[in-house]
Amino acid sequence: MAAGKVRAIIFDIGRVLIGIDVARAMRGLASGLPLSPEELWHAIEKDPCWRDWQEGRISACDWHLHINKRFGGSLSFQEFTDTWNLVLHPEPLQDIQLLRTLAKRYKLALLSNTDPIHVAYMESQYDFFSLFAARIYSCAVGAAKPNPIIYREALRGCGVRAQEAVYIDDIPAYVEAAKSLGMQAVCYQSPEQLKASLAAINVKAQ
Repeated sequence: MAAGKVRAIIFDIGRVLIGIDVARAMRGLASGLPLSPEELWHAIEKDPCWRDWQEGRISACDWHLHINKRFGGSLSFQEFTDTWNLVLHPEPLQDIQLLRTLAKRYKLALLSNTDPIHVAYMESQYDFFSLFAARIYSCAVGAAKPNPIIYREALRGCGVRAQEAVYIDDIPAYVEAAKSLGMQAVCYQSPEQLKASLAAINVKAQ
Protein backbone atom coordinates (compact mmCIF):
# COMPACT_ATOMS: atom_id res chain seq x y z
CA MET A 1 0.00 0.00 0.00
CA ALA A 2 1.34 3.42 -0.90
CA ALA A 3 2.36 5.71 1.92
CA GLY A 4 -0.02 8.55 2.64
CA LYS A 5 0.83 12.09 3.58
CA VAL A 6 2.71 12.09 6.87
CA ARG A 7 0.55 13.39 9.71
CA ALA A 8 2.23 11.83 12.73
CA ILE A 9 5.76 11.03 13.87
CA ILE A 10 6.17 8.42 16.59
CA PHE A 11 9.43 8.24 18.55
CA ASP A 12 11.01 5.53 20.62
CA ILE A 13 12.58 7.03 23.77
CA GLY A 14 15.69 5.13 24.84
CA ARG A 15 18.78 5.82 22.70
CA VAL A 16 16.66 7.98 20.39
CA LEU A 17 15.44 10.83 22.59
CA ILE A 18 17.22 9.99 25.86
CA GLY A 19 20.65 8.42 26.32
CA ILE A 20 20.78 5.12 28.17
CA ASP A 21 23.60 4.08 30.53
CA VAL A 22 22.72 0.68 31.95
CA ALA A 23 26.13 0.28 33.59
CA ARG A 24 25.65 3.40 35.72
CA ALA A 25 22.45 2.05 37.24
CA MET A 26 23.75 -1.49 37.61
CA ARG A 27 26.85 -0.34 39.47
CA GLY A 28 24.58 1.08 42.14
CA LEU A 29 22.33 -1.97 42.29
CA ALA A 30 25.25 -4.42 42.30
CA SER A 31 27.08 -2.71 45.16
CA GLY A 32 27.65 -5.30 47.88
CA LEU A 33 26.36 -8.15 45.73
CA PRO A 34 28.42 -11.11 44.43
CA LEU A 35 27.54 -10.15 40.83
CA SER A 36 29.24 -7.69 38.52
CA PRO A 37 27.06 -4.92 37.07
CA GLU A 38 27.07 -6.73 33.71
CA GLU A 39 26.07 -10.04 35.29
CA LEU A 40 23.30 -8.37 37.26
CA TRP A 41 21.81 -6.68 34.20
CA HIS A 42 21.91 -9.92 32.21
CA ALA A 43 20.13 -11.71 35.06
CA ILE A 44 17.49 -8.98 35.36
CA GLU A 45 16.76 -9.03 31.61
CA LYS A 46 16.37 -12.81 31.73
CA ASP A 47 14.28 -12.75 34.92
CA PRO A 48 10.95 -14.59 34.51
CA CYS A 49 9.17 -11.47 35.78
CA TRP A 50 10.86 -9.04 33.37
CA ARG A 51 8.08 -9.08 30.77
CA ASP A 52 5.43 -8.68 33.47
CA TRP A 53 7.37 -5.68 34.78
CA GLN A 54 7.64 -4.12 31.33
CA GLU A 55 3.98 -4.76 30.57
CA GLY A 56 2.60 -3.38 33.81
CA ARG A 57 1.55 -6.54 35.60
CA ILE A 58 3.93 -5.89 38.51
CA SER A 59 3.84 -2.75 40.65
CA ALA A 60 6.96 -0.70 41.35
CA CYS A 61 6.91 -1.78 45.01
CA ASP A 62 6.61 -5.45 44.11
CA TRP A 63 9.43 -5.15 41.57
CA HIS A 64 11.69 -3.62 44.22
CA LEU A 65 10.86 -6.43 46.64
CA HIS A 66 11.36 -9.07 43.95
CA ILE A 67 14.81 -7.77 42.96
CA ASN A 68 15.93 -7.44 46.57
CA LYS A 69 14.73 -10.95 47.39
CA ARG A 70 16.21 -12.58 44.32
CA PHE A 71 19.65 -10.96 44.46
CA GLY A 72 19.98 -10.20 48.15
CA GLY A 73 19.84 -6.42 47.82
CA SER A 74 19.14 -4.18 50.79
CA LEU A 75 18.22 -0.86 49.16
CA SER A 76 15.10 0.90 50.43
CA PHE A 77 12.38 1.56 47.87
CA GLN A 78 13.49 5.19 47.44
CA GLU A 79 17.14 4.18 47.10
CA PHE A 80 16.20 1.52 44.58
CA THR A 81 14.09 3.97 42.58
CA ASP A 82 16.82 6.61 42.51
CA THR A 83 19.39 4.02 41.40
CA TRP A 84 17.10 2.44 38.81
CA ASN A 85 16.61 5.86 37.21
CA LEU A 86 20.36 6.42 36.83
CA VAL A 87 20.06 4.55 33.54
CA LEU A 88 18.47 7.69 32.04
CA HIS A 89 20.74 10.53 30.97
CA PRO A 90 19.62 13.96 32.19
CA GLU A 91 20.08 15.68 28.81
CA PRO A 92 18.12 14.73 25.68
CA LEU A 93 19.89 13.35 22.62
CA GLN A 94 17.91 15.44 20.16
CA ASP A 95 17.88 19.15 19.42
CA ILE A 96 14.76 20.34 21.20
CA GLN A 97 14.23 22.99 18.54
CA LEU A 98 13.89 20.20 15.97
CA LEU A 99 11.19 18.58 18.09
CA ARG A 100 9.41 21.93 18.51
CA THR A 101 9.44 22.45 14.76
CA LEU A 102 8.08 18.98 14.10
CA ALA A 103 5.39 19.45 16.76
CA LYS A 104 4.06 22.49 14.90
CA ARG A 105 3.54 20.48 11.71
CA TYR A 106 2.84 16.93 12.85
CA LYS A 107 1.27 15.01 15.70
CA LEU A 108 4.10 13.68 17.86
CA ALA A 109 3.93 10.56 19.99
CA LEU A 110 6.19 8.53 22.25
CA LEU A 111 6.22 4.74 22.04
CA SER A 112 8.41 2.92 24.51
CA ASN A 113 8.98 -0.39 26.26
CA THR A 114 9.37 0.93 29.78
CA ASP A 115 8.29 0.55 33.39
CA PRO A 116 6.36 2.62 35.97
CA ILE A 117 9.49 3.87 37.75
CA HIS A 118 11.02 5.23 34.57
CA VAL A 119 7.71 6.67 33.37
CA ALA A 120 7.25 8.67 36.57
CA TYR A 121 10.82 9.95 36.38
CA MET A 122 10.71 10.88 32.68
CA GLU A 123 7.35 12.63 32.94
CA SER A 124 8.66 14.78 35.78
CA GLN A 125 12.18 15.47 34.51
CA TYR A 126 11.99 16.05 30.75
CA ASP A 127 10.12 19.22 29.84
CA PHE A 128 10.18 18.36 26.14
CA PHE A 129 7.74 15.49 26.76
CA SER A 130 5.02 18.15 26.62
CA LEU A 131 5.59 18.27 22.85
CA PHE A 132 4.25 14.72 22.57
CA ALA A 133 0.47 14.69 22.81
CA ALA A 134 0.32 10.89 22.81
CA ARG A 135 2.59 8.88 25.11
CA ILE A 136 2.30 5.14 24.79
CA TYR A 137 4.16 3.10 27.40
CA SER A 138 4.29 -0.70 27.44
CA CYS A 139 3.57 -0.79 31.18
CA ALA A 140 0.34 1.16 30.62
CA VAL A 141 -0.80 -0.68 27.49
CA GLY A 142 -0.03 -4.20 28.72
CA ALA A 143 1.96 -5.05 25.60
CA ALA A 144 5.56 -4.43 24.55
CA LYS A 145 7.23 -4.01 21.18
CA PRO A 146 7.24 -5.76 18.78
CA ASN A 147 3.65 -6.71 19.67
CA PRO A 148 1.36 -5.01 17.11
CA ILE A 149 -0.97 -3.95 19.92
CA ILE A 150 1.36 -1.23 21.19
CA TYR A 151 1.90 0.23 17.71
CA ARG A 152 -1.83 0.34 17.09
CA GLU A 153 -2.30 2.14 20.40
CA ALA A 154 0.16 4.80 19.20
CA LEU A 155 -1.69 5.19 15.91
CA ARG A 156 -4.98 5.49 17.76
CA GLY A 157 -3.46 8.04 20.12
CA CYS A 158 -2.41 10.12 17.12
CA GLY A 159 -5.69 9.61 15.29
CA VAL A 160 -3.99 8.52 12.07
CA ARG A 161 -3.80 5.52 9.77
CA ALA A 162 -0.57 3.52 9.64
CA GLN A 163 0.21 4.93 6.20
CA GLU A 164 0.16 8.44 7.65
CA ALA A 165 2.73 7.76 10.38
CA VAL A 166 6.50 7.58 10.62
CA TYR A 167 8.06 5.49 13.38
CA ILE A 168 11.63 6.06 14.66
CA ASP A 169 13.52 3.43 16.70
CA ASP A 170 17.12 2.31 17.14
CA ILE A 171 16.25 -1.41 17.19
CA PRO A 172 15.86 -2.91 13.69
CA ALA A 173 13.31 -5.53 14.77
CA TYR A 174 11.03 -2.84 16.17
CA VAL A 175 11.40 -0.79 12.99
CA GLU A 176 10.42 -3.83 10.91
CA ALA A 177 7.39 -4.45 13.14
CA ALA A 178 6.18 -0.91 12.41
CA LYS A 179 6.73 -1.41 8.68
CA SER A 180 4.75 -4.66 8.75
CA LEU A 181 1.73 -2.64 9.91
CA GLY A 182 2.09 -0.23 7.00
CA MET A 183 3.99 2.57 8.73
CA GLN A 184 7.01 4.29 7.31
CA ALA A 185 9.93 3.77 9.67
CA VAL A 186 13.46 4.99 10.32
CA CYS A 187 16.15 2.97 12.05
CA TYR A 188 17.82 5.64 14.16
CA GLN A 189 21.62 6.01 14.18
CA SER A 190 22.38 9.66 14.89
CA PRO A 191 20.71 13.10 14.95
CA GLU A 192 22.23 13.93 11.56
CA GLN A 193 21.08 10.65 10.01
CA LEU A 194 17.59 11.20 11.42
CA LYS A 195 17.27 14.62 9.80
CA ALA A 196 18.43 13.21 6.47
CA SER A 197 16.04 10.26 6.71
CA LEU A 198 13.10 12.53 7.53
CA ALA A 199 13.96 14.83 4.62
CA ALA A 200 14.07 11.80 2.30
CA ILE A 201 10.42 11.04 3.06
CA ASN A 202 9.39 14.69 2.76
CA VAL A 203 9.02 15.38 6.46
CA LYS A 204 9.64 19.08 6.96
CA ALA A 205 11.96 19.61 9.93
CA GLN A 206 12.96 23.24 9.33
